[in-house]
Amino acid sequence: MILPIIGLIAGLLIGTFLPVSMPMEYAKYLSVALLASLDSVFGGLRAGLDGKFDNVVFMTGFFTNALLAAGLVYIGERIGIDLYYVALLAFGLRVFQNLAVIRHHFLKR
Repeated sequence: MILPIIGLIAGLLIGTFLPVSMPMEYAKYLSVALLASLDSVFGGLRAGLDGKFDNVVFMTGFFTNALLAAGLVYIGERIGIDLYYVALLAFGLRVFQNLAVIRHHFLKR
């Protein structure tokens, strides 16, 4: 449980002190892929607290969610529809649901 938290803190510190600028064309892709990845991370934390964590499920879900989200953005741009809103809504909802379950777990202790 402590390893994912250390990784999250390390990632935040690296991102804060070593900022990388990206072209604006990739902003939609990165925002949706980041939210999809956060969904997988919080889902992994939730599964770990429930005692059901499986590394293979976590890794495949992490990359599948990020690729699906980026694919939705790409397809949406090609056909002229902002499909990234769908991905943002779906993954954002799941992040908050997982966070609520994690919070409830710690409050019950």
